Amino acid sequence: MLSYLILSGTPNERFLRAAESLRRVERIEDADIVIGEPDFTLLEKATKLRWLQMTWAGADRYLNGTFPKNVILTTASGAYGQTIAEHALAMLLSLCRRLPVYMVNHDWRDMGSEKQIAGGTALIFGAGDIGSAIAQRLKALGVFTVGVCRDLSRMRPVFDVITDLEDAATFLPKADFVLCALPHNAQTLNYLNADRLRMMKKDAILVNVGRGSFIDTQALCEVLHEGRLFGVGLDVVAPEPLPPTHPLWANDRVLLTPHVAGVGFGHLPDTEERIWQICAENLENYLAGRPLRNVVQL
Repeated sequence: MLSYLILSGTPNERFLRAAESLRRVERIEDADIVIGEPDFTLLEKATKLRWLQMTWAGADRYLNGTFPKNVILTTASGAYGQTIAEHALAMLLSLCRRLPVYMVNHDWRDMGSEKQIAGGTALIFGAGDIGSAIAQRLKALGVFTVGVCRDLSRMRPVFDVITDLEDAATFLPKADFVLCALPHNAQTLNYLNADRLRMMKKDAILVNVGRGSFIDTQALCEVLHEGRLFGVGLDVVAPEPLPPTHPLWANDRVLLTPHVAGVGFGHLPDTEERIWQICAENLENYLAGRPLRNVVQL
């Protein structure tokens, strides 16, 4: 009989029904299936493991080449679009209205001009679940949306224009808002370097809810020091966590949150439910011999 181990969260009824034919175990050494994100120390003990279903959308921690061979890896991509999009929008609206500046200054003074979202252009790096959810909300506010993705052949109706990473830089000088929701890989590492950051409008707003490695942090500090960018919202940074003495903390044009835009368990019940729906669907497919959703190509 197949056995399984859950490392995080409380499964929903659908998942438990799908798992009725399986044996629940307490040790990873006994598990054929694991739900969660074990570190490599634990993975080394999982000698029976056949399939690892993550509850996260990104598989970064397993992409360094040491993930066990012949083990299927799947993610919970598709569960986080709504919550991360709302976080990104909250950051964008706050920065447009200078709310971080007012909060820090504690002074009953007008802090200057603001930015209007309606009529602006948003360049969104990532056109999957998260990027599409961001674009959908921005379009409702009257924003022209440009999506960056790998597969240009797919229909993506929430975007007015689709481009790829190679040509995305041509849109940087035109974008009022640049939002980042791409995973970490060799192509995205430090993509927004000093040169590309300086290509952006001087009064553009930059928001990153993807991976901190997408933006060169030192270069970002330099362009902010030069007076560039109206505001920056970062839920992810490199390094992470950001050291308490880092200059970004002291910049009143920067809004920082500690990688919480997409936290599933313990934050939003709706997100938890979507995670378990994906896990349940994949378990049903696995037991029936059908293709799995969100398989990571290692």
